[in-house]
Amino acid sequence: MTPKVVHRGPVTCLNVTGVGEPGGAEHVSAIGALYAVAAAMGGLAGPLEGRWWVEDTSRPPLEVPRDQWRWHLLLPLPDVPEPGTAEAARERARASGAAVDRVQVVTFTEGECVELLHEGPYSEEKASLDVMEAFMAEHGLVPNGLHHEIYLTDFTDPRPRTMLRQPVAHAAG
Repeated sequence: MTPKVVHRGPVTCLNVTGVGEPGGAEHVSAIGALYAVAAAMGGLAGPLEGRWWVEDTSRPPLEVPRDQWRWHLLLPLPDVPEPGTAEAARERARASGAAVDRVQVVTFTEGECVELLHEGPYSEEKASLDVMEAFMAEHGLVPNGLHHEIYLTDFTDPRPRTMLRQPVAHAAG
């Protein structure tokens, strides 16, 4: 497990923002809406990604109850869609019953990031996050944005692989 520093330029995604624990009703509903709209746009999106944060700053994020976790779930798009494309796709996907009105198109840039491939259960990500934190400290880097996860395998895969990403900045010296 060796972290690396990378630069991530602009990416355009389908996005749903919400609150709640991973795998909970809100989270599952958001995933369904993303995939319904992506399918109506031709299906060229993915893999699923999540940007995570908590508003309770009085304790470490992993100590905040999971039902209070906030997230942006994302499906990267190959290109910026033409105006009206996402709206038309939401209309076509409406019959699916998914909460398609929550799906928006967003573009964001993370810039300099530390990345690490986590192989194993999500419940064991803390060990990988600790490695990333030590790497950042050693290289004079501090978090500068939302914790980002790219899900390289399906959530039901018994051996999940997740790219962990943390936007960073150089610590003030």
